[in-house]
Amino acid sequence: MGDTVEQMYIALISVHGLIRADNLELGRDADTGGQTLYVLELAQALSELPNVSQVDLVTRRINDSHVDADYAEPIEVINEKFRIVRIDAGPEEYIYKEQLWEYLDGFADNLADFFRKQDRIPDLIHSHYADAGLVGSHVANLLGIPLVHTGHSLGRVKRRRLLASGLSTEQIESLYNMTRRIEAEEITLATAERVITSTHQEIEEQYEIYDHYQPDQMRVIPPGTNIKQFKPPEGNELETDLFRKLTHQLVEPNKPIILALSRPDKRKNIAVLIEAYGESESLQQLANLVIIAGNRDDIDDLEAGAQEVFHELLVAIDRYDLYGKVAMPKHHKREQVPLMYRIAAASGGVFVNPALTEPFGLTLIEAAASGVPIIATEDGGPRDIIGNCHNGILIDPLESSTITDALLKLLTDNKLWDDYSSKGLEGVAKCYSWRAHAKRYIELVTPLAQRAELLQRQPLERTSHFYAEQAIFTDLDLNLIGDDVSLHKLINLIRENRKTTKFAIATGRRLDVALRMMKKHQIPEPDILITSSGTEIYYAPKLTPDTSWAQHIDYHWMPHKVRQLLDDYPGLQKQPKSEQSRFKLSYYIDPEQVDIEDIKRLLHQEEQSVHVQLAFGQYLDILPIRASKGMALRYVADHWQIPLEHIFVAGGSGADEDMMRGNTLAAVVANRHNEELSQLIDTDRIYFADKPFAAGILESLEHYQFFHQAKTKKTS
Repeated sequence: MGDTVEQMYIALISVHGLIRADNLELGRDADTGGQTLYVLELAQALSELPNVSQVDLVTRRINDSHVDADYAEPIEVINEKFRIVRIDAGPEEYIYKEQLWEYLDGFADNLADFFRKQDRIPDLIHSHYADAGLVGSHVANLLGIPLVHTGHSLGRVKRRRLLASGLSTEQIESLYNMTRRIEAEEITLATAERVITSTHQEIEEQYEIYDHYQPDQMRVIPPGTNIKQFKPPEGNELETDLFRKLTHQLVEPNKPIILALSRPDKRKNIAVLIEAYGESESLQQLANLVIIAGNRDDIDDLEAGAQEVFHELLVAIDRYDLYGKVAMPKHHKREQVPLMYRIAAASGGVFVNPALTEPFGLTLIEAAASGVPIIATEDGGPRDIIGNCHNGILIDPLESSTITDALLKLLTDNKLWDDYSSKGLEGVAKCYSWRAHAKRYIELVTPLAQRAELLQRQPLERTSHFYAEQAIFTDLDLNLIGDDVSLHKLINLIRENRKTTKFAIATGRRLDVALRMMKKHQIPEPDILITSSGTEIYYAPKLTPDTSWAQHIDYHWMPHKVRQLLDDYPGLQKQPKSEQSRFKLSYYIDPEQVDIEDIKRLLHQEEQSVHVQLAFGQYLDILPIRASKGMALRYVADHWQIPLEHIFVAGGSGADEDMMRGNTLAAVVANRHNEELSQLIDTDRIYFADKPFAAGILESLEHYQFFHQAKTKKTS
């Protein structure tokens, strides 16, 4: 056994500065957000525990006339056991974290000197974010102190989001020092005894793709919630100005409130909540619906994705004639959010999070701490929250009926509502308050500080590059789906090779429909999801939409003109609204009446720059000229810097043809629609499998020795 530590001295490191005890400047820039508040509240909670003797929150000292003088103070004493320590490193002025990398070695040396000059060095260092991880690794190795790390966000994941926003690899390197950041994260993982995350999903979908990932290193401790700020109703909530502002559009404002609070983001799936409400007369009689979806002055001034969400919401409100029953306020302030939850609770209402995926679910904890029962997506963090608090109902975000049923259950059963409300308050205090977080944290780190529980590292298999070397692209219908036994084998094979191989699905279906099919057949979320016949691209782990791709394909696209030409065309019938999307017009086609070449000629004669494709002999899609599955594949390959020669493509219909032509390694799985691809039979680099569905994909991967080639490239 190691040293006995009765009262622990903990040093938390958050390098980039602008941290002080009061009046946090949250939102000043990208560096002063949730991580800043997280670290400050963690330090405060740890200092209140009897078995902690000292907490230092270490950051960079800033002496700059453009920021408050508070940040120039070397030491800020918060209480008798908690202080903020500011270390000199680099220029005195405030600079963004991406510019700090050159000065981190100096920061580490100065911090080590600071600790040496004291009577006692910390028993434990806890670094927050990649730059602090690098500093913490240096100091921990120098002084022989165990290191714990929390990443908050990871470089590999952020790179995906930046690519999706339209930045090139070169721009990302120039602006964000991404290679250096990922190197720092690898060094941190190689040094840290424990890594603390908010959810299991974070481990499985983010940390696992790092070379120095160690499963035994990871621990899940959800972040705490400030239960002094988020608290149950005090009695006057329905008499406040905010209540009147939220409900002034409602005909019967005193009904219970169904509250939703999120960004105007398609992934938040707010429209399905309006659908559930609109299709139930009983719900409309029982309650009002209040949707808080960010702030707006003019919808037309918002970015395209938010415009699309608001258009969908307003159309749904109009379709179900919900005027006077639904409120969607234009503005709110951050400090009003706790009162919004209390208003919902005081009204006897419910909080709903219908997101397609929710990695954690902080709003659910805030609602629970305010006494509001919750209804939430079964994907991700809400499963853990409701499992711990027993204060709500999980729903399938792709099936509006599950939301309707859950709302009716809660709004018609007062005893159940009271039970969930009280259990939510108890559960948050027990599992999700900062005090609960701090107590679990101390239980985790005490054996490390005592040198009694050190990590036994497993052998590593390092990849030769920071990013995947190859990729698998496959359609969904009649490719992945159709043989669940072979599908399970294929998924396991992809998982075994996930560090070197990206997994992508390219489908003609809309995002929500594709997700529903994937869920039904237990297909995990791919790294890349191309939907609506190549017009939309999403990236794991949060289904981040590629906004740059949307801007790229919105070129000479005039869907209203195409509709005028085709909606009454003999032999064509519009597919349901669920199959239409912003960049895809879909029709059923009668091949006895319609010649595709005639359709193309008509559209080109009318100067419509479009891409026309036929799938499975009966589905006609009209897309922007720059959009198709093949175009989307090449766009992704270019952004991810994966050579087309290292990409395997599996298809089974005419809509997949342009994915398979060219330099990719392609395969046509056996199915009754192979005649649509029969012209490719003699094409180089296209293999026609004997087996159908996932079995045909496995056969084709073996034909190309795809994973064997990856191992050969890796060791050569």
